[in-house]
Amino acid sequence: MRFLYLKTSFKDYVFRITLNRPEKRNAFTPAMVEEIIYALAFAHYNRQVRCVIIAGEGPVFCAGADLNAFHDISNDLPNNTLPKIREEAILGDAFAELHKPSVAQVEGPVLAGGFLIICGCTFVVSTSEATYSLPEVKRGIWPMQVMASLLSVVHARKALEMAITAKVYNSDEAHQCGLVTEIVGKGEIMNRVDDLAKTICQNAPFAIQAGMRVYQELPLIPENRKHSYLKDQLAIILQTEDAKEGIAAFKERRNPYWQGK
Repeated sequence: MRFLYLKTSFKDYVFRITLNRPEKRNAFTPAMVEEIIYALAFAHYNRQVRCVIIAGEGPVFCAGADLNAFHDISNDLPNNTLPKIREEAILGDAFAELHKPSVAQVEGPVLAGGFLIICGCTFVVSTSEATYSLPEVKRGIWPMQVMASLLSVVHARKALEMAITAKVYNSDEAHQCGLVTEIVGKGEIMNRVDDLAKTICQNAPFAIQAGMRVYQELPLIPENRKHSYLKDQLAIILQTEDAKEGIAAFKERRNPYWQGK
């Protein structure tokens, strides 16, 4: 199995995915979407993965969908080494089903469908030079799939402003509305992202994964059942090996050894 449009590495519990189509501003094709989904599924199911980092090769983080490839499949080069996805490949759903912390390392513009990636990530670390925009209405279309992901990050009026005006937001503006977690200098971003990933990996992986799943499910629970539901979920976590190890390590004043179970 090999990737045509991604570069990946796995070290010290951190799985790094780099969008690797810089000649097309990392615009994704249907085949590239399948590769991203496969990489996220690997991260989700591999117990050794505790954090995912997503970066972009070249000056643009991601320009969204390659419309030529989506309108005419002959413009796309499929990856026949990947297992076939049995259902329709939906990028936003793949991020929602990851249930592990992910960090977007943004060093250049994010446009259109690129928002599916940054809104799907838990953290977005941005350089001050990066910009953010939804230019779809300038092309006669609307950022349909982006809306679901975007509304989980910014409030409704800001989401509509972004979609209707097609304004280009700088990193400070993106930070103010919650789209960006943190802004760092271009020469500092790699170290900052690595430090954040290390911090994530030091904490209980099973508890984080369970907590992210519960966080996602909570809006679906009736209001009068939320507290009992959360109490039940806590009881489950307290029975895990990681919870027992964390409590023992605290009592013994040592660092815990997590097994992710």
